[in-house]
Amino acid sequence: MPQAAALPTATSEGGEDASAAAAAPREQRKRPKPGERRLQILQTLATMLEQPGAERVTTAALAGRLQVSEAALYRHFASKAQMFEGLIEFIEQSVFQLVAAITADEAASGTQRARSILTVLLQFGEKNPGMVRVMVGDALVLEHERLQDRMNQFFDRIESALRQCLRPALAADGAAMPTVDANVQASVLTAFAIGRLQRFARSGFRRPPTEQLEASLQRLF
Repeated sequence: MPQAAALPTATSEGGEDASAAAAAPREQRKRPKPGERRLQILQTLATMLEQPGAERVTTAALAGRLQVSEAALYRHFASKAQMFEGLIEFIEQSVFQLVAAITADEAASGTQRARSILTVLLQFGEKNPGMVRVMVGDALVLEHERLQDRMNQFFDRIESALRQCLRPALAADGAAMPTVDANVQASVLTAFAIGRLQRFARSGFRRPPTEQLEASLQRLF
């Protein structure tokens, strides 16, 4: 089964190793390339969101953590909303790349594929706790409403993928109304995944979303 990924850690200035950068004379250090600085900003934002009980992350706090000015942030992102969109893009690309690989596996049954989708989604959350606060909306409170809309669409796509896996499996099992049953089961499974991610975030990341996952899945399928 495909494995969930974590956001890569940006390197220090100019992509150099941190110790090497520290040893180099200041005047010889290279400025980070635009892509490297963008990644560093997103990585730092995600790290700040990992702090249990963290308050709303401001651009001033983010700039302070990076030891740059707020104006320097806006050279790479037009707004804080764009920074969160960068995190959401990473979530979408990482998870749906895994989902696509799972749904393309014709050797697995529909039920097995649905179980795998839930598993990789929760594994991704466990590896990326800061992202979980974005996924469940905690980090998006008071931010632009389009961000929450986009995360809602993310879970709609998860539910749709589950439904597509379950419908033929239910039909093969002789269900009288496989489409209706698949809709109901996909909705329940998506709600389960969201609940696990919410519990992870609101427990201060002490209750992993994959806790007793296999036993839970046996009761859901």
